[in-house]
Amino acid sequence: MIFDPRLCELGEGPLWHPLREQMFWFDINAQKLLSQNRDGQREWRFPEIVSAAGWVSEDVLLIAGERDLFLFDLETEEVETLCLLEQDKPKNRPNDGRADPQGGFWIGTMAKDEALGAGAIYRYYRGELRKLYSDITVPNAICFPPAGAFAHYTDTVTQQVMKVALDAEGWPNADPQVFLDLTAEGLYPDGAVIDADGVMWLAQWGASRVAAYDASGKFLRAIAVDAPQTTCPSFAGPNLTAMIVTSARKNLDADTLLLSPQSGATFVFEGTARGQREHQVVIS
Repeated sequence: MIFDPRLCELGEGPLWHPLREQMFWFDINAQKLLSQNRDGQREWRFPEIVSAAGWVSEDVLLIAGERDLFLFDLETEEVETLCLLEQDKPKNRPNDGRADPQGGFWIGTMAKDEALGAGAIYRYYRGELRKLYSDITVPNAICFPPAGAFAHYTDTVTQQVMKVALDAEGWPNADPQVFLDLTAEGLYPDGAVIDADGVMWLAQWGASRVAAYDASGKFLRAIAVDAPQTTCPSFAGPNLTAMIVTSARKNLDADTLLLSPQSGATFVFEGTARGQREHQVVIS
């Protein structure tokens, strides 16, 4: 079912704001933040690429942009730089990101032309931005189980989703381990979210689906999406039982778009699972 029919070139970063009861997501290539709630559709265009967000307060989002992490007031549209991000790498842009249970915000970067190893994964926490992992090509699947003891992420081109233990403040305190290896199946992990029961819901680029895996990495089931390039799921609604899935039209040929004209739309699937409440970003 279609949640929002606006066709994104590269839809990403769905975020349900629990205080506003409002859905946000991005069209990365169009430099837009999109939204929908009971009052209808909204969108904001930025002078640079934006890709992911976390909520700070009822009216303020933390947004990842090309040059910085910045605070954006949804009512006044005022912008305030929180910290700089790869200003020395103008060929890079942000990609997948999510707030963790400790109040930190993880963000991955990558080359605009997807050059191998040009990106990294960072974490912002209480005024500090720290690079966690280098040599990343396409960062995705940043997500956290309910207890906050682990983090997951992927470099999509590796076809592996990683798992890393976290300390009490949410910083990695061990070497990452392979959680899912999808190479044998030829699947490419994209964005992911973990539900209230610890099940990972993973968008798989090019596979027209979101797949569910339990905490041991066992495949449970998949939900078919009427768009080959699914990008990221998120749980929404008052009871967090609606799964929102973004998608992309990027690089699809005319024949594929004829078969899947809704590519780039944002989809909704009711009753698949119950999600976690999105975590609040702690600024200081």
